[in-house]
Formats: sequence, structure tokens, C-alpha cells
Amino acid sequence: MFKRFRRIRMHPKSRAMVRETHLSMDDFIYPLFIKSGEGFKKEISSMPGVFQMSIDEVLKECEELDGLGIQAIILFGIPETKDSIGSDALCEHGIMAKSVRAIKEKFPHFFVITDLCFCEYTDHGHCGILNKDSVDNDATLEILAKQALIHAKSGVDMIAPSGMMDGVITVLRDALDSEGFVNLPIMSYSTKFASSYYGPFRDVAESAPSFGDRRSYQMDPANRQEAIAESIEDELEGADILMVKPALAYLDIVREVKDKTSLPLCVYNVSGEYAMLKAAAKAGVIDYERVLLETMISFKRAGADIIISYHAKEVAKLLQNDKGSK
Repeated sequence: MFKRFRRIRMHPKSRAMVRETHLSMDDFIYPLFIKSGEGFKKEISSMPGVFQMSIDEVLKECEELDGLGIQAIILFGIPETKDSIGSDALCEHGIMAKSVRAIKEKFPHFFVITDLCFCEYTDHGHCGILNKDSVDNDATLEILAKQALIHAKSGVDMIAPSGMMDGVITVLRDALDSEGFVNLPIMSYSTKFASSYYGPFRDVAESAPSFGDRRSYQMDPANRQEAIAESIEDELEGADILMVKPALAYLDIVREVKDKTSLPLCVYNVSGEYAMLKAAAKAGVIDYERVLLETMISFKRAGADIIISYHAKEVAKLLQNDKGSK
């Protein structure tokens, strides 16, 4: 006797009842890119449907997100002026601090996360203070702590350090706790690879390095064991949520990190992954909506609890339509 697995696949209702992996809008975080100015909204050619926006336009965007059931966002700031140490990120009147205050004032129920890094704020495009041709890890930790406190005092709900500085979770946790922010969580970019999938992001965030690359502080895509060790270390240092970035080409790492750590796990469905699906849709070579949902399910099936994705609005509409058809 052999097992007839097809029996429970024959009817759509039985397929739905035994489905193991589900998508919910509670799974998603939507990225927003905020630029100095007013009345500014510019679509990024390499990322159709993704915009740089001034704060007033971001507030309009948040109204749309709210209507779609998306109330978790991660912010990236693009200042008017950049310098060698990213001074705008160290100022309570900088683009990020102003954005957090404006969003929380109008949408207090939103869960606002800030990307904590310096690549968007420095004139050299690297993730911290330079020492000759390399980022000075420990000097950068000092100003990351200052940046984190500015975000905290502005009302952010979670901080997400993305620069891959060694020891960053320990330093941030100590700084936040010492100022009374003991309940402010940290979502660590704990396993972040030096990936070529980030290309379009550097267009929208205006964060491409002016020289060299980030391989001295971001991870080698070939290294599996180091990838797991990085996330384990951040868990030990006090991170509240871990992350694997990118997502699609690293689902083996997602599964292993999930199996070897006890914390919730986020994946970042990055710009290159987004752009490839958009290009394939434009070329007419895929059923875009089905491939999109299949991709999101693959992240959850691999072990992700949370998905940062530029597709979040599209997913919300697809899930709403699916509910409406039942």
C-alpha cells in the first residue's frame, strides 16, 4: 500500500485546511526613504513603485499604508548635506529625527523602526568613520550610540543597526539602558552579506561608496558557518530580533539561523530581488502575482517570522482580494 498524498489536494478547501505556511500583513515591514525638502516625490527607475519622498509626502504614503493594514515601517534618511562623519544623523533636527516625530504625531499606532547606519549620511558612502581607507569599527560604535539615543528620544519604536560593526549590540544596549530606554528593542542586521543584490537600494538611498566596497565589514556570501556565528553572537549581546539579508539567495542560512537561535527572525527582501521580479513581469515571462506570493511564502517556510519588503503594499492588496473572493 502506498500513500495517496493527492487525496487532500483534490479540493481547494482541503488544501487550505492543511496548508502549513501562511502570510499575514502582521508579517511585513515596509521601507520608506525620506529626503529633505517639501512636496518632493521621485520614483526610482531601478525600483518601479519605490520613491524618495519628503516628510509631507511620507505622511500621505502612511495614510495609504494604514488603509492596507500595513502599520510597521522602517525609515531610511537622505539628508540635504553629507559630511565625513554623517553629522545630520547626529542631530536632533536631522532628517531622521524629524521624520520619526512627524510620523508618530500623526500615526501614533504605527510601529516605527529606524535604520541605524551612516552610509546615507556620509560624503564617502561608507558605514562609519574612516581611518585611512577602512571604517574604524570602535570609533563608529561611539557615534552609533549617539545616533541611537537621538532616535529613541524622537519616539522610535525599534532600532535596527545595519552597519555590521562588531560589538554594536552591546554598545547600543548599554547606551539605551543607561538613558532609561530599557524597553526599546533592537532588531539586528545580524547576518548581512556583502551582496550584489543591493544595487538598486544604493540608487534610492544615495548610499553607494565613493571608493572601494564594504567587504571588510559585511559578510562573504560564501561563508555559512560565519553567518550563523554572527547571529548567535548578536543574540548573546542582547539583540531582540535577528535578521538575514539578503533573503532569496540565502534561504539555507535563514533556516540554519532559525534552528540555532531562539529569537524571532527577520529577512530583508532586498532591492535586487524586488527589481528582478519587476523586470520579469515587464518582460512577460512570469505570472507576477503568483511568483510574488510564492516568494513570500518561501521566506516564511524557511523560518522567517518577519519580512521587510518593497512588495508589502502589493501583497496586502493580493491578500485583501483573496479574502474578498471567499
